[in-house]
Formats: sequence, structure tokens, C-alpha cells
Amino acid sequence: MKQIKSIVLLSISLVVYSAFLEGCYYDNEALLYGGGASCDTVQVKFSPEIKQIIDTKCAYSGCHNAASGAGSTVLTDHASISAKAARIKDRAVVQKSMPPSGAPALSDAEVIKLKCWIESGAPNN
Repeated sequence: MKQIKSIVLLSISLVVYSAFLEGCYYDNEALLYGGGASCDTVQVKFSPEIKQIIDTKCAYSGCHNAASGAGSTVLTDHASISAKAARIKDRAVVQKSMPPSGAPALSDAEVIKLKCWIESGAPNN
């Protein structure tokens, strides 16, 4: 009987311990929840992160791609994107007027990534 109690207690302990581990993760809070994100703690690279954001939220068909270049702005590679970094920051990060309504919206995490990448000098990394 004593052995069965020990096994039951051990099983319960393992279940409880597993539940605590299941709730733990190591995502960056600033990227998850936005708000007071500090670019000191957000590491962003042009490829693939910024390029993917631009490709899916800005340079899609009918917008800032090579075929249409909405507003005479084509955002297809690092050179064209970094050349417009200040404008991207103003419209997408500060004013939040880009992408326009009806287009795929930027998440808070994407806005923070753009902001931090631009503030770090828009490197081709």
C-alpha cells in the first residue's frame, strides 16, 4: 500500500511539474505585446524578417511591387527599401497609415521590428 501511495504521489508530482513547464516560453515580451518596446532588446535582421514583412504587407500585387509601384514607390530589395526607410517609419510606424485599409494590416510585432530595424540604420544583415 505504501508503494502505491508513492507511485500515485510521484505521478501527481510529474503532472503538476509538466503543467508548469507547459506554461513557460521565452518569447520577447515587446514583440508579443508591443507597448514600451525598447530596440535595445529587439534584434531584427533584414533577411528574412524585414524583407518578409515588406513582401507580404507592402510589395504585394497592386501595391509597392515592381509591376505597379504605387505612389512611384517600389519596395523589392534592400536598396529600394532602405532608401525609403524614413518614409516607411513615418507611414507604417508613426502615422500607422500604411498599409491602407483593406490591405493586410501590420501586427504590433511587425511595427516594432520595422521601427527597430530602421532605427538601427536599416542594415543589410
